[in-house]
Formats: sequence, C-alpha cells, structure tokens
Amino acid sequence: MNKILTIICFFLALNCNAEEFKLRKLYDLSKPWGLTFFNSDLIVTEQGGKIFYLGLSEKSKREISHNLNFLEIGQGGLLDIINNNKKLYICYTEKRIGGTSTSIATGYLESNKIKFKNIFRAEPPIDSGYHFGCRMVIRNNMLFASIGERGKGMIAQDASKHPGSIIRINLDGSPPKSNPKFNKEKEWLPEIYQIGIRNPQGMTLSPYDNKIYISNHGPRGGDFFGEVKIGENYGWKIIAWGGTNYDFTKIGDGSAWKPGFTKPLKTWVPSIAVSGTQIYKGNEFKNLNNHILIGSLKDQSLRKINFKNSIIGKEKIIFKGDIGRIRDFKIDSSGKIYLLSNGPGALWLMSKR
Repeated sequence: MNKILTIICFFLALNCNAEEFKLRKLYDLSKPWGLTFFNSDLIVTEQGGKIFYLGLSEKSKREISHNLNFLEIGQGGLLDIINNNKKLYICYTEKRIGGTSTSIATGYLESNKIKFKNIFRAEPPIDSGYHFGCRMVIRNNMLFASIGERGKGMIAQDASKHPGSIIRINLDGSPPKSNPKFNKEKEWLPEIYQIGIRNPQGMTLSPYDNKIYISNHGPRGGDFFGEVKIGENYGWKIIAWGGTNYDFTKIGDGSAWKPGFTKPLKTWVPSIAVSGTQIYKGNEFKNLNNHILIGSLKDQSLRKINFKNSIIGKEKIIFKGDIGRIRDFKIDSSGKIYLLSNGPGALWLMSKR
C-alpha cells in the first residue's frame, strides 16, 4: 500500500512541476495593446498613442516618436504592431473626415522615430468607438489583419465594405490576385479574404500547420476561436455562435451556427472576453506544446486548450487574476512568454520557476 502511495505522489509531483511557472513584472505601461520582438528586445504600443522600445537585457525604456494621425476613442487608439525584417507594421484608429477607420501603416525605426506611411484604410470611415479589431500576422509575404465591424452588425455581411472582415494584402498594401475578388466573389472589395466577423482581437500563425487562427468577441456569449479561411463567412450578425444581444434578445433565429457558414473550432457561452491568442511551441514549457493559449479580459485568465493534430481538446486555466486583464502576449524563441496586461498596465514575463 505504501509503495502505491509513493508512486501516486511521485506522478502528482511530476504533474505539479510541469505546471510550475513564475510571473515577473518588467515594465509599467498605460493601456498597452500590442507587442512585437525587435532584435532581442520588444516594441510595445499603448492605446493612448505612445510607442515604446523596451530593452530587455539593459532594462531600458524609451519612447518612439511617430507621425500617425490617430484618435483614442472608445476601444480605439494604437492597436497591434508587428516586425517583419526590421520593417514595422502598425494597426491603429485613424481620424478621418466622417469618422474613424481601422488603418494599417508601415515604417522603419530610425533612432527614436518612425515615419509611418498608410498602406490600408478600412472603408468607409464610421462614427463609432466600438469594435476596431485589430490583430495582424504575416504569412508568405502577405499581411492578414482582422477588421472589426465597428458595432454595425450586418455590415459584416456586406463585402463591399471592409468592417467585419479578415483582409489579406501584399506587404506594400496592394491586394493579391488570388483574393476572392479576382476569382469567385466579384462583388467583394479586393482586400477582403473572409467575412462575417464581429471583433477579432487575437490572431496567430500556427507553428505546426502554418494555418491562421483568430479569437473573436461574441456579444453576450459566443466568443470563439476559429480558422481563417479564404472566401468564407463566419455569419455575423445572422448568427452569434450561441450568444444573444446585450438585452438578452435573440440574434437571428437564435442559432449558434448554420450550414453554409464557417464553423468555429471552440466557443464560449457565457463570453470570457477573448483577447490575444498563440499556439505554443517551445522548450520553456514543454507541457504546453500543441496547446492553444488564449487570454481573457473578463476573468483576467490565461488558458490552455489541447490542440494536438488540430483537434480541440480539454481547456484549463493556467492562472487567473494574477496580473489583471490580459490584452496580448508573444512567445520568444526559447518559449518564454511576454504578456501585456491592463488594469494596471504592465509587461510581464512568464518563465520557469
């Protein structure tokens, strides 16, 4: 009997050790939104309009000046930022005649300054502070970005307008000739890749299958994780993935999904307010390999979902309430995880104990 108990305790200890980690605050920030690796350091955006270069080795923090015509309004401001061979791409809320748009600009870091040039503007500009998106990834020298539907619901079914879609553009902003516009979907705008999206604030390129996945905010219920697929339609606001309007009324006929629309891989009812997402591959936390990592704004948690062979498995909360609302995170080459939190705003490092 004692031998059996010893074996059980040994395996329990192994399981506990596999989950052990530490969280360390590296920098205080104000409403951080996006981060990207640059050399061995990080560049971070703040929703209020600032961009910072964070030197990880020398523990330095310096502000980068820029020329973006941005507006912090509601959920908008400076949003995602990504680095591609020292060229930076930023997604932001642009102040325009008639309202604002989710816009994308690019530029190079020179000393402590970036002169950005627009390569994409979501049309039309809309007078709203809601649902800008926006996350970006680059695959095969093409940029994918999530464009929120600005709180306008059925605009996501109108492919003659950008809001409520996933776009794909070349790195200079031009539309690839393999986009739906140039094939089956003649009425679609040339940049649109997929429609029927509400407010995707997470996007990742899988290191296992090279597919792109998003996390998308539902209304009252209906957050989802799903694959980005060319020419397809996630169905908003015909369907709401199990959610309802905020006054508890049904959306459409109340269906969580209908044939003919893209089916999410994972949904949450009630909503957890999904944020940044990554698919883990690394040596720091080998037990997280083949798992989706997804942040929650609502319950301030980081969650893992088994995703081996692209099959959704068990979901588990890694930690909850330890660092505030998780906005975004990235994984470095060794597998360490850098997280941005709101309330209070900070950059955190998650590593082994």
